[in-house]
Amino acid sequence: MPLHIEQASASDLQAVISTLQETAQWLQNAGRPLWSATEFGPERVSREVSAGAYWLARPDTSRSEAAGVMRLDLEDPHCWPEIAPGTSVYLHKLAVRRAWAGQGVSTALLDFARERTRALQLSHLRLDCVADRKALRTIYERFGFVLHSEVPKGNWALARYELAVAS
Repeated sequence: MPLHIEQASASDLQAVISTLQETAQWLQNAGRPLWSATEFGPERVSREVSAGAYWLARPDTSRSEAAGVMRLDLEDPHCWPEIAPGTSVYLHKLAVRRAWAGQGVSTALLDFARERTRALQLSHLRLDCVADRKALRTIYERFGFVLHSEVPKGNWALARYELAVAS
């Protein structure tokens, strides 16, 4: 089914939060916890939605249902401190509702993020993930992301990926 991707607005706040919560719970249940509740709490997500950071993927037939979400940032000093602001787009919090798993939502969001990076005339789309998430890393690598580096972060390692985007 075709998807429509649009920037989330204040009226989409609950759809963004519930999609992140569902994904976090699914990961927790699978023994792979990832995000803390503060990372998708209403105050934080509301600020990020207001800043224009979240994007929603919806079925073309629905204006309310969210199939997936992602956050796009123009800087990431926490995970990519050596990269100058204004040169890349950083992808965070890619989440797909379980009802839409395996239906191309992740690929559609990644395609959109790449095109958004190109439209902003920036050189790279970058992301990071926990290094031991092999299935997730495979998705990114199949899409064309190249491993930039692995860096320690607290009790785990982050795999940092980049995708060169031609203008």
